[in-house]
Amino acid sequence: MSSLQETDAEVFDIIRREKMRQEYRLELIASENFTSTAVMEAQGSILTNKYAEGYPGRRYYGGCVNVDVIEELARNRTKELFEVEHANVQPHSGTQANMAVYFSVLDPGATYMGMDLAHGGHLSMGHPKNFSGKIYKVVPYSVSRENHRIDYDVVRDLAIKHRPGMIIAGASAYPRIIDYSIFASIAREVDAVLMADIAHIAGLIVAGLHPSPAPYADFITTTTHKTLRGPRGGIVMCKQRWASVLDSCIFPGMQGGPLMHVIAAKAVALKEASTPDFRDYQKRVVRNARVLAEELMNHGFRIVSGGTDNHLVLVDLTDKGVNGAQAQEILESAGITVNKNTIPFDPLPPGKASGIRIGTPAITTRNMGTKEMGLIASWISQALANGSNESVLTKIGNNVREMCESFPLYLNVQDGV
Repeated sequence: MSSLQETDAEVFDIIRREKMRQEYRLELIASENFTSTAVMEAQGSILTNKYAEGYPGRRYYGGCVNVDVIEELARNRTKELFEVEHANVQPHSGTQANMAVYFSVLDPGATYMGMDLAHGGHLSMGHPKNFSGKIYKVVPYSVSRENHRIDYDVVRDLAIKHRPGMIIAGASAYPRIIDYSIFASIAREVDAVLMADIAHIAGLIVAGLHPSPAPYADFITTTTHKTLRGPRGGIVMCKQRWASVLDSCIFPGMQGGPLMHVIAAKAVALKEASTPDFRDYQKRVVRNARVLAEELMNHGFRIVSGGTDNHLVLVDLTDKGVNGAQAQEILESAGITVNKNTIPFDPLPPGKASGIRIGTPAITTRNMGTKEMGLIASWISQALANGSNESVLTKIGNNVREMCESFPLYLNVQDGV
């Protein structure tokens, strides 16, 4: 019996059930992935006991000799991997990483530009209930009606009109390549700071499958989960001239003690991301996404922008008789996990949405390939066409479980802990 099982059988059982959910269902949420057992081991280590306010060599607590080394290791690995001048690995999330940049360069009430949330932007790019929409004035830019891609001429026109203090190049549901060189040109033209949010595509950038913003952006933010396949957390990178103000905005500006066990796990994931195996994995992620998009189109689905360049596929359901929320629920009943998502110019509110967002990082981590993408597209089509037929959904769910059993996830992890 494990210590957790003995101490709190209720929590132990919930974790065990979650392990079964992850093991026997298809995880197609584009922002989720499965870490290595090494990452989980670091995150579950005794480093959770150590308080370490401040930075290596400048802590407000004693006893930081070992955690200083770990944080420097994570920072140096970040700088080497992304070819940047400065890195801060303390942010607890991607949103807090973004917040640190806002606080570094914008005064309250200042204007910035970011992608419209309804067109693929993130909550921290101007949602009215988020700090980014409450404290600052946001000027959103959209995608084109014709091809659902960023219209850089429109971005430039908006920047010239509104003269923002910062421009954000980044997205949460945009399946195409982002041209950072054009964003940099626009930012220079209006004397704005350029921030690149690469939370979704960090792993692809490391593998050379998406252009890097490092030569162009003043700041780069990312999460460490998603395609980077590390623990849940954030990182901020910047040009050296911004290093001091950035660090002070994170601590003591917006966070207290860093989570040293999570920083250790980030360090492990960053080492894994430097390997040839990781680069090969990212190639398979992109290949699987493209095949999945093609297979879905073969089943009559409209794919936003006509395909994908990265790890995610945005599916338009407007002619399928279900909205995104309904599709999410139906697919969940069939053992397939996705998330409802707005599509560009969506007539429905975000709580319902007209689309679903699908990603391939997690299923590719399980070593599923293009053959499996064809089966998955078929099951999605069957499930959404038979949403009220429990026998069809049960049959698909059984097929899903059989596939998952052929691609085991955590055989050496006992009961999920």
